Amino acid sequence: MQAGGLDRDQLGRILAAGRGLVAELDPESVLARLLEDARELTGARYAALGILDEDKTELERFLVRGIDRETRLAIGALPRGKGILGELIRDPKPLRLRRIGEHPRSYGFPPNHPPMTSFLGVPVTVRGEVFGNLYLADKQTADEFDETDEDLLVVLAEWAAIAIDNARNYERAERRRADLERAVRGLQTTASLSREIGGESDPARVLELVAKRARALVDARSCLILLREDEEFVVAEAAGESAAQIRGQRMPVADSPAAEVMRADVPRQLRGGALGWFAVAGIDAEAVVLAPLAARGMVEGLIVAIDRLGPDPVFDEDDVLVLGSFATAAAVGIANSASLEREKLELSIAASESERRRWARDLHDETLQELGALKVMQESALKSESSEVRGAALEKAATQVEGIIATLEGLITELRPAALDELGTQAAVEALAERTRERHPLAIECDFDLAFESGREETRHTAELETTIYRVVQEALNNIVKHAGADHARIAITESNGTVTVVVEDDGRGIARTNDRTGFGLLGMSERVTLASGEMNVGPGARGGTRLSVTLPTQRSPS
Repeated sequence: MQAGGLDRDQLGRILAAGRGLVAELDPESVLARLLEDARELTGARYAALGILDEDKTELERFLVRGIDRETRLAIGALPRGKGILGELIRDPKPLRLRRIGEHPRSYGFPPNHPPMTSFLGVPVTVRGEVFGNLYLADKQTADEFDETDEDLLVVLAEWAAIAIDNARNYERAERRRADLERAVRGLQTTASLSREIGGESDPARVLELVAKRARALVDARSCLILLREDEEFVVAEAAGESAAQIRGQRMPVADSPAAEVMRADVPRQLRGGALGWFAVAGIDAEAVVLAPLAARGMVEGLIVAIDRLGPDPVFDEDDVLVLGSFATAAAVGIANSASLEREKLELSIAASESERRRWARDLHDETLQELGALKVMQESALKSESSEVRGAALEKAATQVEGIIATLEGLITELRPAALDELGTQAAVEALAERTRERHPLAIECDFDLAFESGREETRHTAELETTIYRVVQEALNNIVKHAGADHARIAITESNGTVTVVVEDDGRGIARTNDRTGFGLLGMSERVTLASGEMNVGPGARGGTRLSVTLPTQRSPS
């Protein structure tokens, strides 16, 4: 950096100007300050900075100070680097003129341009490459710029080069930092989504989470989840503005940009005419990003981000990449939730079929046989000529009918005991234990420690959870009566820390293999527990016999 023949005062002024320039971290602020400092240091009426294009052959930008807005508008198009301005482009070294018009390459000024006389121009070189040229015109305190003005402007241009390079580096660093933060945020959002939907089996809840997280990830005005159903896309979920109106809308697949993105399996941003397709669903947008939901080799649908929030609705390339990466992880979660839903449905159907087979077996083995015996007695009585025989037969038939009625009442109670609906789990299980005691020589002990009051609807468990608990105990008692040869049984139902634990144990002969769920009705019981998101274990009891333990997450009825 050269200071030429500057005196102490001038050196102080140029140093102060240099410190001010390098303190600026915004490139545009550096340029604006450079022009003001150049005018102040030299006393110039006008200052301008011409920034070169990539080819370094003409001016790409032209910044000016000293000319008001109205005059600039009246002048018209900004200069591109012809005439005197172009001289510094062709020969990048300081140029000082007493009269601009005296130079052979002076073309004069366009209409409405203010008259200018003296001129001083120097190049601004950043890292050995000409960035642009600094131009001054009309020194106000003298007829022309002198050598000292030239020295000041050269030093100022050198300070400006350092400041511009510093501001550029800072801008690049900030951009990299923002990109890194966005990438980290994308990874965090993806990881958070994976945790949230990892065990979620409700597809609707999964879609809701995906739409909300995707919208927040790219700061979109709205976000949609499009799923393909035959020849249409349906808006399966929406988050953000107008979500309620958009949700459920349908759009054709044929010749749609969404179908093209699905085929390419690459995220893409759309603008302009391509957005007309969204108008079918009443979606008004200036820019959208489509990210395919691809899982297990198949594209299920798309995430659609609509208009980035802020003054510019257009998404940048990083938004497109981040949303595409997020969609890949989201697709796996959506596919898993759909698989879990299918498995639950299959388990539910299997459990229902198991229940039907059991009731059919009980009706066949007990009720139908009793009805058959009743029919034989009636036919026998009708054939008999003795009134005493007919009377005895009818009396026996009446007793048989009472037994059949009692059996049917028992089956109906087991299908859905009234106590379960009216009073809750504890009352229904106690009634079940009492009926079992009455019919079989089995001593049954019941222990309950539930965090609600029987009969109070606002503290009851959900009907699904109550039914699961009841069926588990019911099947366990059936197994004890039919297979265990036990004298004593114990039922314990406790609730703690959001979990209901059901334990049924006996002192019978035990089961052959621990956790064998294929026999004694254990398969249906296990399926029922799985549907309730619980766990079941079967094994030897502490004092012999069998111990069944089931843990279920607490679910309460809405108050």
